[in-house]
Amino acid sequence: MTTLRKLHISNSSGRNAVVVASSKSPEKDIVIGKEGKSAEFRRYISGGRASLHEDLVAKFGKDDYSAELISGDPEIDLDFVGKTIDVTQSLLLDSTGTPVKGNPKAVEITFDASGAEVSRRDPVEVAATVNDAVPVRWAGKKLPKSDLIRKFAIKRSMQLRHVDGVTYDFLFAMAEELEREKVVVLLGAGEDGKQPLILQLNGTPYRGFLEGRTKDKDYILLLHLSNMELKKPAVTKEATDE
Repeated sequence: MTTLRKLHISNSSGRNAVVVASSKSPEKDIVIGKEGKSAEFRRYISGGRASLHEDLVAKFGKDDYSAELISGDPEIDLDFVGKTIDVTQSLLLDSTGTPVKGNPKAVEITFDASGAEVSRRDPVEVAATVNDAVPVRWAGKKLPKSDLIRKFAIKRSMQLRHVDGVTYDFLFAMAEELEREKVVVLLGAGEDGKQPLILQLNGTPYRGFLEGRTKDKDYILLLHLSNMELKKPAVTKEATDE
């Protein structure tokens, strides 16, 4: 399945155009099944409220009820276990396991690198920075393709396509320039080209790297999106003592 979206982009000279960016879901080369028949995935009931750990503790009055499990299988409800489930519905529970009535309040929590909570606040709407009004721009920072692979984790890639003859020349020239220099260029959003790429409302902020390839009159322009920089782990005192 291919997803198409418009992308307003400028080149190294500051000229801009609206093109198409497409992302394609990977092809499923492996079909799970047997003897030419595809496998069907189904959900089954494995247990119920009356057979959970806390229920068995309340029934037998102790945490260690292994003898009862061996002799009578009290954790299995033969009337329900093994039945298939066709339709499921999500149910929100509070910290005590009680169903939540009404809409829960969302809280945005920030953690540091060690996993400790730094702050919490009400969620804030974050607008998309990639739009039709302001083009994404070459931020000026270029790096070799090998550095892109070593320093950043690529979350997804989108292919830029022309919509007419004019945008073909526009994109082909960009691909040719990047290929000639053997680099990728960082793309930025906003008037100054320094903002991260946010493709939709409340979307993930990405660094965008543009890669170009050409062959005869054909070209490929790939926009690689990354939200994770790969860094060497810090050397701790324990590691140096070893």
